[in-house]
Amino acid sequence: MPKFTLPGGAVVERPAATTAGEVLRAGPDPEATRKCVAAKVNGEVVDLSRPLHADATVEAVMPGTPDGLEVLRHTTAHVMAQAVARHFGLDQVEFAIGPTIDDGFYYDFDLPRRLTPEDLPAIEKIMGQIKDERIPIVREEAKDKDDALAKIRGDRAKSKFKQELISGFPGGETVSFYRQGEFMDLCRGPHLPSTGRIAAFKLLSIAGAYWRGDEKREQLQRIYATAFFTKDELAAHIHQREEAERRDHRKLGAQLQLFAVLPEAPGFPFWLPNGTIVFNELVAFMREKLRARDYVEVRTPHVMSSDLWKRSGHWDHYRENMYVTEIEEKEFAVKPMNCPGAHLVFAQGLRSYRELPLRVAEFGLCHRFEPSGTLSGLTRVRSFVQDDAHLFCAPEQVRDEVLGLLSLHKEVYDELGFTHRKMMLATRPASRTGTDRQWDDAEAALKSALDAVGADYVLNPGDGAFYGPKIDFKAVDAIGREQQLATVQLDFQLPERFGIEYVAQDGSRKCPVVIHRAILGSLERFMGMLIEHFAGAFPLWLAPEQAVVAPVSEDRHADAAKATLAALRAAGVRASVDWSNSKLGKKIREIAMRKVPYILVIGDREAESGTVAIRRRDGADCGVMSVADCAAKLCEEMRTRSLVPLIAGTVKQGGEAA
Repeated sequence: MPKFTLPGGAVVERPAATTAGEVLRAGPDPEATRKCVAAKVNGEVVDLSRPLHADATVEAVMPGTPDGLEVLRHTTAHVMAQAVARHFGLDQVEFAIGPTIDDGFYYDFDLPRRLTPEDLPAIEKIMGQIKDERIPIVREEAKDKDDALAKIRGDRAKSKFKQELISGFPGGETVSFYRQGEFMDLCRGPHLPSTGRIAAFKLLSIAGAYWRGDEKREQLQRIYATAFFTKDELAAHIHQREEAERRDHRKLGAQLQLFAVLPEAPGFPFWLPNGTIVFNELVAFMREKLRARDYVEVRTPHVMSSDLWKRSGHWDHYRENMYVTEIEEKEFAVKPMNCPGAHLVFAQGLRSYRELPLRVAEFGLCHRFEPSGTLSGLTRVRSFVQDDAHLFCAPEQVRDEVLGLLSLHKEVYDELGFTHRKMMLATRPASRTGTDRQWDDAEAALKSALDAVGADYVLNPGDGAFYGPKIDFKAVDAIGREQQLATVQLDFQLPERFGIEYVAQDGSRKCPVVIHRAILGSLERFMGMLIEHFAGAFPLWLAPEQAVVAPVSEDRHADAAKATLAALRAAGVRASVDWSNSKLGKKIREIAMRKVPYILVIGDREAESGTVAIRRRDGADCGVMSVADCAAKLCEEMRTRSLVPLIAGTVKQGGEAA
């Protein structure tokens, strides 16, 4: 009989065709496995009803695991599709696809009418009924695609999308379906044992979608949804979605006049005056860090010969993402990245080992083709500035340079308020260039640096670049979302391709190692994350408007308001005066809605005494202060780049942050 090895080393023998669930229940902890949602057999997640015919390792897939959540959501997608069929009538619905995604799942349909928001609660109610029916979910198999086509045609009147999918399968393979009551769907699985095992779910939104993402094909209707094993998890997720919507950088970008993406230039953001201030402050912040670390800054051309990109290897690996043009019958490309330009800079003159490490920084404007359907605000664009640097160093300098980059990354992200971060060490992929010795040395250097600072990182085997291993960084924002922005990559291939050399201490010519690094990454993408992290309420040093003077009377307090504005601007504060004739309460509310950190009110007493009554955008009353002292406090808050206000105040009961 086959032998099945369970977690912990226990081995059970059972007859061939025993199901994975029966094997698990025969183990030493049958009560724990009773709660499992699927099984993992030799590393593959399968249904609990899957018959096993040979020796295997078998473990339970539990509800609180990523694999378990995948199975739950996959099954709930089928339950949603079955509910849609009951809602409209099975013979009225054409089913397309229903995959899981990062935070839930969706299903695409061709329906007899347009979905409305009122349909979602009705479909949810039917899903609850299907759950209560505890319908067994049964896997059925067709011996080949011809058999599968016959099966799907016999099951329902409308099945053209499923038939198209089946027709594209390779011949001779088994095709699987899953049936739950009157509903059957083409699917690889796995699934829960019955509809009774689905848990907390929510239908979220309706969208349009083209079949197979092709705008020339049928337009379908998509329902987005999510599912969790507990109501608390679902509630937390819904809260995060609502918070994410409130913080959406696309909405805040328009509201706060930071940037615009216009139909005249899709994917190419326009930075408006307010957004340009934030952008420039970030660049100035990074330049300050670079000066302290002996970087040199360069600017390389936006357009360079295709010969350069062929020499670098990007032409072979990246051509479809590049914008290509012709100048005097010669082929040129708009740069999608800054690396080749940095190597040409290094090659200007013979370098000595005494110049190494040479840290070459560039805030380089890059252009990459992205399909229109993938573009999104600032997070997916066709034009962006990368805060790149290329560190040319001797092999023995790599570890110390990586240590310096780990320190720089921590310093920058701490000061910007991203105190929770994750790191991944990505090692050699199957398709790569270079020798095993080079890869051994490079991976060891990165690991040594990470271990030296006690970094908490995870190994990401096989995910390195084709030219070298890398450290990827993820920042966790204010509502717990992870964003990958920064990276440190070792490269021993590009310097060889460009034939760059330095004169070593012994007089020989040697090829340097280059470290590619980005700290903020794409400034556009980073700005999108930063807007959402602060919900548009930037700390004082980044805020486009730092203070607004609000005279109670446009006539009586005009001179005091002008004098206050002059004093603030002389101190370097970005300030303005609200000259509207609105009542004071309305003025304060409207200024706070613009996320201005400080509102300086001038009434009769303040005008006479040369003071201002200070309000913060969070509703705090900070009392009265002389204009000079106020300006000094604001300058101190800007100089230290404090993330919290330095002018103390109290929020009245019932007050709310703007």
